[in-house]
Amino acid sequence: MILSALDEYYRRLSDDRESGIAAPGYSQEKIGYAIVLDADGRVVDVQDLRDSSGKKPAPRLLGVPQPEKRTVAVKSNFLWDKTSYVLGIGKNTARTQQDHAAFKTLHRQALAGSEDPGLKALLAFLDDWTPAQFADNPLFSRHGEALLDANLVFRFDDGTQQFLHQRQAARDAWNRQQALGADGVRGMCLVTGQQAPMARLHPAIKGVNGAQSSGASIVSFNLDAFTSYGKSQGENAPVSEQAAFAYTTALNHLLRRTEDNHQRLQLGDTTVVFWAQGAGAQAAEDFVATFFGTQQPDSEGLDDAQATRRLAQALEQLRQLRPLRELDSRLDEDTRIFVLGLAPNASRLSIRFWETTSLSSFANRLADHYRDLALEPSAWRRPPTPQYLALQTAPVYGENGRPKAEDVPPLLAGELTRAILTGMRYPRSILGAIVMRFRADGQISPLRVALCKAVLAREARLGMHHGTSTNKGEPPVSLDTSNTDPGYLLGRLFSSLENLQRAALGAQVNATIRDRYYGAASATPASIFPVLLRNAQNHFGKLRKDKAGLAMSLEKEIGQIVDSLPPSLPRSLLIEAQGRFAIGYYHQTQARFARSGNQDAPLTDSEGETA
Repeated sequence: MILSALDEYYRRLSDDRESGIAAPGYSQEKIGYAIVLDADGRVVDVQDLRDSSGKKPAPRLLGVPQPEKRTVAVKSNFLWDKTSYVLGIGKNTARTQQDHAAFKTLHRQALAGSEDPGLKALLAFLDDWTPAQFADNPLFSRHGEALLDANLVFRFDDGTQQFLHQRQAARDAWNRQQALGADGVRGMCLVTGQQAPMARLHPAIKGVNGAQSSGASIVSFNLDAFTSYGKSQGENAPVSEQAAFAYTTALNHLLRRTEDNHQRLQLGDTTVVFWAQGAGAQAAEDFVATFFGTQQPDSEGLDDAQATRRLAQALEQLRQLRPLRELDSRLDEDTRIFVLGLAPNASRLSIRFWETTSLSSFANRLADHYRDLALEPSAWRRPPTPQYLALQTAPVYGENGRPKAEDVPPLLAGELTRAILTGMRYPRSILGAIVMRFRADGQISPLRVALCKAVLAREARLGMHHGTSTNKGEPPVSLDTSNTDPGYLLGRLFSSLENLQRAALGAQVNATIRDRYYGAASATPASIFPVLLRNAQNHFGKLRKDKAGLAMSLEKEIGQIVDSLPPSLPRSLLIEAQGRFAIGYYHQTQARFARSGNQDAPLTDSEGETA
C-alpha cells in the first residue's frame, strides 16, 4: 500500500513540469562544484555551485544519473561523484586510489568511441589527470578543504552553460549503461501487478533524521537469514526496477531539506511526510500543511497569520457541518490524504505510522481533536500543531525556561499524531508525562491542562460509544460548580486556598502553596489538605482585619467546595484524577480572573502559540 501510493504520487509529479522530480534513471543529489573542461580536457575553472543564501553554504540539488547503491563495494557513479572517485583525493585516503581507478574504468568503457566533444574532453581529462596535480592547481586549491569529499559534476566550456550529463550524447550513453545492468529476473511486480525485470537492490532513501547519511532502505534483504525458497535479495519481495525507482524518487522528493518543501516535518525521532492524490490534491496538501504548521507563503501572499485564520475558518466550517469547498472551491472532500512516519533503524527505516483517509474524514478528525482540547478561556492564540503539543511533555528548566524538542519522549510525538489522524485514544503516556511535569517543574500552563482534558475527554467519549464508560463523563470546558468529581473539586479547592494566601499576604509571599505543595496535594490529598485548611484559618484572620468583604466571599467559596467533597478525603488520586485536579485548578483560577475583569491569568505559555 505504501509503495503503491508513492508510485502513484511519482506519476502525478512526473506530469507536473514544475515539480522538479527526477526523470527515470536520474536522481536529485547534492552537488557542490562543477569542473569546467576545454576541448583538450584541461581544467579551465572550478565553479562553486553551492547555495550561499543561508548562514553556511549548502550543496545544490541537481538532477544527475541515478547513483550506485554503495555499502563497502567500490562503485562509481556516472558523470558525477565525490572527489575520491573523480579526482582521487579525499579526507580519508585509504581507498581513494581504488575509487579513482573505478571512475576511470567506468567512463573509458561507457564513453569509448563517442564523438561528442564534451565526452571526449572528459576522457582526455581522465587520461591526463593524476591526484598529485590537485595541490599544485590553483583552480582547486582556492576552494580549500570545502572541496574535499564534495560531489562534483562536469561542464564543457562551449558557452552553453550545460552540465556534461545533460548533453544528449551523455543521456544516450547513460541509457546504454542502464540497459547493460537490466539483466534481473523477470516477474510480477507487487506494486504495479505487471511483468517486468525485478530490482535486486532498491535505491537508497535519504533525509530521515538519525538514519545513515548515505541512505537507508524500507525494503532490504542483505543476509542469508532473510531469504526463503532459494530467493535472494529483492526476489523475496519482487518490485520492478521502474516501481522501485518511482517510489524511492517520490519519497526522496518528499524528504528533501529545502525551504520550499512544506510536506516534511519532524516529530520527536519520527520524520513525517504527507501528500494527496485526486482532485484538488495541491489544495488538500496546503490544508494539511496548515494543520502541521509547515505551510509556506504562497504565490497569493498567504502569510502565517492568514494560514492560521484559514485553519480556524475550516474548523468553524466543520463545527457547523458545512462542506469544505465553501472555504476553498479547490478542496474536494474525496481527495485521499496519505501520512507516513519514518524512524531510523540501523541501515533500514521503520514505519512508525501509516495513515490514509479522505480529506473530509481527516478534517472531521481534526475538528474532534481541537474539540477535545477546548478550554475556556482558550488555551491558545492559534491552533497548536502536533509538534507543539508534544513539546508540552518536555521538562521546563527555570521559571522562564522553554521546553526543548530533544527532551520529548521519542515514541510519544508519533503516537500523538497517529491518535489525531485516526480519531483513536490519545496515548495514555501523555497524561502521565504531563502530570509528572506539573509536579516536577510546577508549570501548569493552559496547553498542558488542555492536553490532560483532551486525553480524558476522548477516553470518556469513546468509552461511551463502545459501552465501556466509567461514568466519569467528559471533563468540563469551563468552570462547572455542579461537578462533584473529587479530583476536580480538590483542584478547585487548591486554587481557592492559593488565592486566599495571596490575598492575605500580598507581596510578602515568597512561595505560594502551589510552589510547595501542588505535587503532594494532587497525589495524596488526605495528608496535605488538612494542613492547608488549618493554615487557611490564619489567612482568614489576617484578611478579616483588612478586607472583611473579600474574606467573607472567599470563605463562602471555599465552604461550598468543601461541602461538595466526600466526608473523608481520598488518601491518593489515580493518574486520571490528578489530571482532573489540574483541570479544576485551571478552571477555578481562570474564572477568578474573568470575574475581576482581568483577561490575562498568570497561567500563560511563553510561546506564541498559546495564550
